[in-house]
Formats: sequence, structure tokens, C-alpha cells
Amino acid sequence: MSPAAARDLAQCIETLEAAYEFTLAYAAQGASGAGTGGPGAEVRIQLERANQAIEALTRLSRTAIASLGPQDPGPLHAFVEVVKRDAESARTGIALVLAQPTISSQLVDNLNASIHLRTLLTDLFLLGETLKPQVSPA
Repeated sequence: MSPAAARDLAQCIETLEAAYEFTLAYAAQGASGAGTGGPGAEVRIQLERANQAIEALTRLSRTAIASLGPQDPGPLHAFVEVVKRDAESARTGIALVLAQPTISSQLVDNLNASIHLRTLLTDLFLLGETLKPQVSPA
């Protein structure tokens, strides 16, 4: 995989993981979501970043696969289609939360518990592992 493709995909995944970790901490605070500053404002920023990363995810995955070379890309292409579907489901949940005037800890806790978001994160862990350089046994 080209260094640029690997870097871009890794950055996208890192953005999603960072947003998820932030939302886990935010959910634990018991915040009502009222107010315009502090963690309430930051959770919105983190969710917007996650939303943007999800938007770029399929394109970046395809670019990374295309740069692999002679390896049979069939299974990877098929899995990227799964990631695409799961990403759309997760993105819809994030969009619903972002559409709310205030984002409470309870709302974020429900988003974090969503199977759609968890599935996407698990997809990305699997994709990341399969795209790592393969080491042949000596």
C-alpha cells in the first residue's frame, strides 16, 4: 500500500476512534447538554469530525486497496461495500444526534451503544489489520 494511502486511511480511522473515545468520556459525565461552551460544544465538534471522516472512509478504503498491487482485491472490495453500508448507518445516527439543539450525555450514551457505530468501528479494525503489510514466515 502506498504511504499516502496508508496515512490517509489511518488518519480517518484515528479521527473516528478519537471521537468515540471522547463521546465515551462525555457520556460518563451526566451532562444535560445545556450551554454553549465546554464539553457540550466539544462533543458536537467531535461528532462533526467523525461525520466527515465517515464521509471520506469509502473513498480512502478504495484508494488504499488500489495501491496494494498484485494481491487479489476481490475480497477487499467486497468488504469495503460492507463498510460503506455500515458507515451510512453509523453516519445516520450521528446526523440524528447532531440535529438536536442540545446533546446530553444520555443521548451520546445511546449513540455509543448503537450497534451501527460499534459495527463500523469493528469493521475498521478488521480492515486495518488486513491492509497491514503481510509478513511471510521465514
